[in-house]
Amino acid sequence: MTDLPPITRKFILHWGEMGVRWGINRTMAQIHALLYLSERPLNAEEICEALELARSNVSVSLRELQGWGIVKLVHLPGDRRDHFESMKDVFEMFRVIANERRRREVDPTLKLIEDCLEDTGKEKKGEEYVRARLTTMKEFFELATTFANQLERLPTGSLVKVARMGDKAVKLLGLGGQGS
Repeated sequence: MTDLPPITRKFILHWGEMGVRWGINRTMAQIHALLYLSERPLNAEEICEALELARSNVSVSLRELQGWGIVKLVHLPGDRRDHFESMKDVFEMFRVIANERRRREVDPTLKLIEDCLEDTGKEKKGEEYVRARLTTMKEFFELATTFANQLERLPTGSLVKVARMGDKAVKLLGLGGQGS
């Protein structure tokens, strides 16, 4: 990684650390960061050299990034090697990541909560508290999913406007008090 410009290296290392905190493999996050900052698609060998990684790690990580939908395979004229590029639109990239995380994490959790609620309906006594807690959690996940789906459908320009409204929207809607 010593051949990379210092700012690029700094970002890649940080993105790798953040990836670990987000539950993503460090190598996968570093490859994503390199591709995101790259002006052109890179082949696997270039990625291996730039990040000083084994080819097998790069291949596995590239497949996973493609599975997430944030890196795509590109063919360049006159070159038989596979090249890869990251999504460049940050808003679209985070939409894809949020959608994938919802699919992998939230949807199975919501399904499990629903199954548990169905099972608590069969129980006799002592399950009222558990049922109430699970119902509250189910309602939260459903509300959050509905809100995320609504945001996902917004065009990027509209999403930026909504995000920039921030405190203005809270004040306009009279939602500034605690416990609202």
